[in-house]
Amino acid sequence: MKLITAIIKPFRLDEVKSALQELGVQGLTVTEASGYGRQRGHTEVYRGAEYQVDLVPKVRIEVVVADPDADPAIDAIVRAAHTGKIGDGKVWSVPVDTVVRVRTGERGPDAV
Repeated sequence: MKLITAIIKPFRLDEVKSALQELGVQGLTVTEASGYGRQRGHTEVYRGAEYQVDLVPKVRIEVVVADPDADPAIDAIVRAAHTGKIGDGKVWSVPVDTVVRVRTGERGPDAV
């Protein structure tokens, strides 16, 4: 099993959710996040004053999938989150040793 984590622009969340649902992904976790990459934030103007926004709002998506489903899920996230502009985000995966569904006690692939 793999834990796929994606940091994306907030307005692309619905597209990413739809893409994962089409693949049959059962559940995901979404968390509001903020940060910066190469763009190092941006400047904005408020009431005539310019100020620096160091941390850009992002959304963090986490989903656990079976090993064979990891690459298709990553590809779907990348396609759905892509705008072609700086700050589109990152996607990575890490191995998962154990998953337990708390309600039923199921373990492994049955718990995903």
